[in-house]
Amino acid sequence: MIDNFAGKTAVLTGAGSGFGLECARIGARLGMNLVLVDVQQDALDAAAAEMRAAGSQVLACRVDVSNAAQMEQLGADVLARFGAPHLVFNNAGVGSGGLIWENSVQDWEWVLGVNLMGVVHGVRVFTPMMLEAARNDPAWRGHIVNTASMAGLLTPPNMGVYNVSKHAVVSLSETLYQDLSLVSDQVGASVLCPYFVPTGINDSHRNRPGALAADKPTRSQLIGQAMIAKAVSSGKVTAAEVAQKVFDAVAAGQFYIFSHPQALGAVRTRMEDIVQVRNPTDPFADKPELGVQLRAQLRAG
Repeated sequence: MIDNFAGKTAVLTGAGSGFGLECARIGARLGMNLVLVDVQQDALDAAAAEMRAAGSQVLACRVDVSNAAQMEQLGADVLARFGAPHLVFNNAGVGSGGLIWENSVQDWEWVLGVNLMGVVHGVRVFTPMMLEAARNDPAWRGHIVNTASMAGLLTPPNMGVYNVSKHAVVSLSETLYQDLSLVSDQVGASVLCPYFVPTGINDSHRNRPGALAADKPTRSQLIGQAMIAKAVSSGKVTAAEVAQKVFDAVAAGQFYIFSHPQALGAVRTRMEDIVQVRNPTDPFADKPELGVQLRAQLRAG
């Protein structure tokens, strides 16, 4: 846990929008040094200008988090500028929908590359330098937060690639927490599992790499995009509120961070399905009209 953020350094991926940008704003207010990372140059430039105007020391880096070499260079740049970071927020992510067998190899590589390997690289690059800083200073404290999703604890239909990526991030984060506890009491970990929050993730196609940008989406992918866009845009919890939950959790040493605790009932049902060895519960049991609508759309034509 980190009890005083002033003068500490935060690395934030996906810092040009959504949770990353809102965490950067909080970090600036708290007097942190900020390493802003994004793949979208204009959003990164705007975020960097805003945080500098707020008085923060800023290192802005355009990085594809799925690229191991770029992430390793980021680590070297951070170490040279600020030393080992105290807070690492592996947050960059992209959304994807569609029936699971309709996703191309490129779809899988893109979503898993950003959502999973981006976190893997963040953990791989920054954890050793954080642990070294902790060994050198008994008072040093650090924390790693990985952004997963409620889709990392549930299996909503017609968004399988995204689910797979986020389940992997939950597993990675839980293991990171356990592994860190074996070797240090000074570096902690958390996993953020937001539900539907307006962040811009439903516009992820804006950052699809060239080979994917020209692909025509399938019918199920279009339906999935429309459903996710509607759900995200109707979210009542803001990205700023979730960002505050992240900082509160880091200060308290809290592992699981939920934007919508009321959604945990569905997680409990899934876990009961598993331990009672029963078939998965209908995800639309509480809103059957949505299930009827989705089935009708997917079976039409």
